[in-house]
Amino acid sequence: MAVTPTGKRASGRQAGGKATYAHPTFGFGVPATSDPHHFRVVIPRGNQAPVLITEHLGMGSETIRDRVIDRVLLDRTRWTAIRSEVQRAFNARLKEHDLATGSWKVGETMVDRLLGKELCVLAWAVEKLEPEKIRLAVRNWLALRPEERWWLFGMTALSTGGVQDADSGWRMALRYALGDVAPADAPSPRILRINVDDGPEQTLSLFRD
Repeated sequence: MAVTPTGKRASGRQAGGKATYAHPTFGFGVPATSDPHHFRVVIPRGNQAPVLITEHLGMGSETIRDRVIDRVLLDRTRWTAIRSEVQRAFNARLKEHDLATGSWKVGETMVDRLLGKELCVLAWAVEKLEPEKIRLAVRNWLALRPEERWWLFGMTALSTGGVQDADSGWRMALRYALGDVAPADAPSPRILRINVDDGPEQTLSLFRD
């Protein structure tokens, strides 16, 4: 089995009749390869400190300086409001493709690059949303197809994808689209047709429909 930089072993095939997986992974579906493109969710100890979501470009980064991008800082109450549903949704996808499931832990949890994009879309939508609307935002996020979440991430990250961009452009649009529109009033996400080009690194192309 591969071992993470922190010394944790990656989940993979096991002998003795135990669970077997398609290939070894870290966290939520991150391939156990050298320096993969992925996201990390940094959860400090205690109940008050905010949660940071970062994108690690790995070998795909052009310079050392650009290898890590801080995407969103989420206060603890908002993170607590979304973490369980996100974990359930991600693990359902992982199970469908014979990959080990993950869980959020204090410290750093690695998240596959495509799942990380989807997580950012929800985190961006709720980062300044009224607490009573967060459940609605989660429901609307769950109703989207993965390809739609990837597209929303790409559009948002292009110009307003940093920690300081919460009140700009697409970040505000996401807040309204997911947090202020009831599912019954929103257009069906199945109507949206997006051509997604994942580039040469198709880590989780198996998650496509």
